[in-house]
Amino acid sequence: MSRDLRSRGDFDGRTVVVSGGTSGINLGIARHFAAEGARVFVFSRSADKVRAAVAELAGSGAGADGIAADVRDAAAVEAALAAAADRFGPIDVLVSGAAGNFVARAADISSNGFRAVLEIDLLGTHHVMRAAWPYLRKPGAVVINVSAAQASVAMIGQAHVCAAKAGVDMITRTLALEWGPAGVRVNSVVPGPIADTEGVRRLMPDAASARAKMDAIPLRRMGTTQDVANLCGFLASDRASWITGAVIPVDGGSILNPMPGRLADIVGV
Repeated sequence: MSRDLRSRGDFDGRTVVVSGGTSGINLGIARHFAAEGARVFVFSRSADKVRAAVAELAGSGAGADGIAADVRDAAAVEAALAAAADRFGPIDVLVSGAAGNFVARAADISSNGFRAVLEIDLLGTHHVMRAAWPYLRKPGAVVINVSAAQASVAMIGQAHVCAAKAGVDMITRTLALEWGPAGVRVNSVVPGPIADTEGVRRLMPDAASARAKMDAIPLRRMGTTQDVANLCGFLASDRASWITGAVIPVDGGSILNPMPGRLADIVGV
């Protein structure tokens, strides 16, 4: 079991915005900050998921709100960030986590398919960063981009994701340079395989592939959303005030030992 490193109340009165914060890893991050006393604003494409996430977060006693917005739509993202700031004030923590993925060999993926992942992961990150800038607390805001191992580890069937996530990490590093003088820190977190998430279901669709991956992880278990949230909480805290431009794995060491064999063989493409 992962250890919960939270000390309740660390983010009392702070405003946290989570892009893609209505499911999976990103919802886990939103829950973490809500439990720490933050006012949490979430957005994603699905209005139904937004309503459900806001109801859950508010039900825990947190100030919570959200809006439906597709990160591929710059105007929609601008409206979402403006709504967050109007509702809760300057943004103290921004988590950009919207992502898309599917398995396909580079020779088989269509232009539209490749473009869709680039638009969600890479262009979407740009939209969120650009739209958030006017509302970030300066100095003091913290930006966290949710990356992936594909940013630095080549994987068969993942050329589109590898390209997109590598771009996300370079946005992180570049904005750390550009926004540091304003007192804004920017980092990436790199989750490993996280149990009960869409990413694991897509890349490890059966028990055999999941077991093969787990056997390749030095700590011999899948991660949890709380594992990722713990790192985000640390990076957003004053304890990490000297950390910016970093790309930090939270993966049980899995990036050290990518899945043996070819991903394509394991997932059947």
